[in-house]
Amino acid sequence: MAAGGFCKLPNGTVVVALNLPSPAADGPGAVRVLVHSANRARALTRLRNLGMRSVYLRGNAAPPTPDEITAVLHHPDGLIWRTAPGNGVAGGPDLVQELWRPIRSLLRRPTAQT
Repeated sequence: MAAGGFCKLPNGTVVVALNLPSPAADGPGAVRVLVHSANRARALTRLRNLGMRSVYLRGNAAPPTPDEITAVLHHPDGLIWRTAPGNGVAGGPDLVQELWRPIRSLLRRPTAQT
């Protein structure tokens, strides 16, 4: 089960944050994904359309922090990720030194070399 949560913004849109297993076979073990969308259902649909079929948001156990909200609002796609806290990142479980990345870098498939 993935931890996650959401925050409704003053303009009516939402930011959804989810801790998910990495969809890339050779990627990090778990990732924190942020989605900015009109509502929670559309945010989850955006992730499902990218191939993350079993994405659900139950409850609000791990809502996005103010820094996470700022990061996703400033990204043109409104869909970013980084390694989840406590996933072996240098600095300990609560300190993530990694920058946010666009979702396409996580979903990029390695090309076959001939």
